[in-house]
Amino acid sequence: MAASRDAEIWKDMQTYYGQVLKKSADLQTNACVTAARSAPKHIREALQNVHEEVALRYYGCGLVIPECLENCWILDLGSGSGRDCYALSQLVGEKGHVTGIDMTESQVEVAKNYIEYHMEKYGFQASNVTFIHGYIEKLGEAGIKNESYDIVISNCVINLVPDKQQVLQEVYRVLKYGGELYFSDVYANLELPEEIRKHKVLWGECLGGALYWKDLAILAQKIGFCPPRLVTANLITIQNKELERVVGDCRFVSATFRLFKLPKTGPAKRCQVIYNGGITGHEKELIFDANFTFKYITGAREEGESRIGGGYGMCC
Repeated sequence: MAASRDAEIWKDMQTYYGQVLKKSADLQTNACVTAARSAPKHIREALQNVHEEVALRYYGCGLVIPECLENCWILDLGSGSGRDCYALSQLVGEKGHVTGIDMTESQVEVAKNYIEYHMEKYGFQASNVTFIHGYIEKLGEAGIKNESYDIVISNCVINLVPDKQQVLQEVYRVLKYGGELYFSDVYANLELPEEIRKHKVLWGECLGGALYWKDLAILAQKIGFCPPRLVTANLITIQNKELERVVGDCRFVSATFRLFKLPKTGPAKRCQVIYNGGITGHEKELIFDANFTFKYITGAREEGESRIGGGYGMCC
């Protein structure tokens, strides 16, 4: 039964994102267009360089571009028409690489059509981006090897997959140690009833498959990730009377989290961190997550100071 239900969802989502939706304006809720946090100038410029046709088919719910990307290998789960991939391909540079994987073939074809356009715009001699038609919970079948990526991103896609644990297990497998899953997704304030979970439009609008927010930490710990680090969260509003009736008292948020894969070294110790600056777009401060902001203090390194904004850090 589970396998047939999963297959039905895959088919429905391929239809919804391949035929029903042609542009972000076709969405019936704001779940996949929730305003993201303001971005540094270099990220805004990278997003502006993405071809209009690619950007029009963007259905993300957050900003999934972390810091320190030069030369990184990045995997985008549910890459769609390729907006995030193309922005990231500019930021990682010619020595880096970005792979996008999506189950909707028509979306993958749109993304592939603009490879030459973007490489020429960036002045790259060879392409540093690849698009694959496949399933994000079956990365092995798509030929993605163990510990092959520095960063995995996903933008409002994991909720569309029935088996979230399998997705996270695959992410853990393909990440290098020290790497992270930096992703935005939709979460519910309770375990969703069947009426919502079986509603095709709500599932396509990223609500019907939303994970109960407490379950993310449980799954992360079970698989081996560090505890989730919340970056941002925004309340989702449903401006559709019929869908509001079905949803009832359930509430949804779009949230961006960081999940790190670190070696098992025993209990972590509290530590102080000095931010020496030098990260593009974060010259004055580095916002690590919602709780920790590392401020650059001129001369702190020479004076032996160990001040940070927001407290002590790291993730485990």
